[in-house]
Amino acid sequence: MDAAKLERLYRSREASPLEATRASLERIERFNDAVNAYVHVDHEGAEKAAKASARRWGQGKPLSAIDGIPVSMKDLAEVAGMPARGGSLTSSAAACEEDCPPARMLREAGAVILGKTNTPEFGWKAVTDNRVFGATSNPWDTRLTPGGSSGGAAAAAALNMGVLHQGGDSGGSIRIPAAFTGVFGFKPTYGWTPQWPPATEPSLSHIGPLTRSVKDAVRMLNVIGRYDYRDPYATRGQPDDWGADIDQDLRGLRIAYSPTLGYAEVDEQIAARVREAARNLEQLGAEVEEVHPGFESPIDIFQKLWFTASLDFWSKCSDRKREQLDPGLVDNARAAQRWSALDLFQALGRRANFTECLERFNQEYHLLMTPTVPIEPFATGHEVPPGSGMRDWEEWAPFSYPFNLSQQPAASVPCGFTESGLPVGFQLAGGKHDDVRVLRACHAYMQAHPPRFPRVPDPAQVA
Repeated sequence: MDAAKLERLYRSREASPLEATRASLERIERFNDAVNAYVHVDHEGAEKAAKASARRWGQGKPLSAIDGIPVSMKDLAEVAGMPARGGSLTSSAAACEEDCPPARMLREAGAVILGKTNTPEFGWKAVTDNRVFGATSNPWDTRLTPGGSSGGAAAAAALNMGVLHQGGDSGGSIRIPAAFTGVFGFKPTYGWTPQWPPATEPSLSHIGPLTRSVKDAVRMLNVIGRYDYRDPYATRGQPDDWGADIDQDLRGLRIAYSPTLGYAEVDEQIAARVREAARNLEQLGAEVEEVHPGFESPIDIFQKLWFTASLDFWSKCSDRKREQLDPGLVDNARAAQRWSALDLFQALGRRANFTECLERFNQEYHLLMTPTVPIEPFATGHEVPPGSGMRDWEEWAPFSYPFNLSQQPAASVPCGFTESGLPVGFQLAGGKHDDVRVLRACHAYMQAHPPRFPRVPDPAQVA
């Protein structure tokens, strides 16, 4: 059931938040051993919050449209009463004393926080494994990765272990696992969903939802998409209703469809599914034109920022803590040691030029469509596909991080499956602050082409 149906049932008293919460906890108990999506489950706190919500609904005084809706938080987020390990042996197992802005906003709206979902160490890579909790598996084939860094949230969404799931996205960490698991993932315009404490590289990080529908994402954004002074980069101007245009058709929308962005290599099956999705958008009324936005790969710009963030963290660690870090994170930090301040400064200048290029492109086209990820999910325990010859995750995820550099809204929409039964997603990105239009187009597609979700992970395939 989605949040809208649960709200109707709560209002009519045909069901209660306590029943929904217990059903979510039962699904976590049933499926989590197979996928390792949750790393902390607060049974007592969730039941207490659900009982309080049930009383409010019984009195006809709900706090919001998501009062009593079960939600999860990524393990990078601070939630009072729960640890925030961030997948790192260098972190404390002690419970946090204060809620981060999204957790506070969700609590104030009456949502029931079930627990925390898995992430790689401090979210540094696009797969989900760490030395504290191990690897998260893909619900469609538990031998494979769900992507990352919000892989736990995506697996939880795919298996309906809760209704609304919070993720974070600094280079694709919402959209990549959404594509790999067949759910909807949305990265809002930078600064519109507040974050505190700041991320490792705060100018790249966006907070957003992973859900089974766009309308569920909208309900979550209507709560967490509000200004909070604690985020030094937070901006105002959010829509009063993130779903204001959700039921409009796509007539009048000009969508630029770029199969490769002019430089990426894409698996033939992925390319075919996304090409079909482009045709489907056209049939829904949009004007779709195949065109490239005209920039070269910004991987060097991104890595200058991303690797330097790893160096900043590594440099503050003691020798003992450095030994506890993910070796890949350490490799990034050491790569950044070779760069000068001038290298970083020039990368920032190139980032500004790159962003201007994309914003200029959006003056002619409302939305830019690409594959979300150009490959199928691969085996767990690897940062890159085994045998690919690649070194870093950015090499196999060339479509996502450009829109972190530009700070524009972007979503991943499920659009079918490969011959091996693995999900495929396409990406829609818009100009800054054009989130409502992105959500409108995504909703129209998913209404016309409903996604399919996994039923039960096959225990025989558990790695």
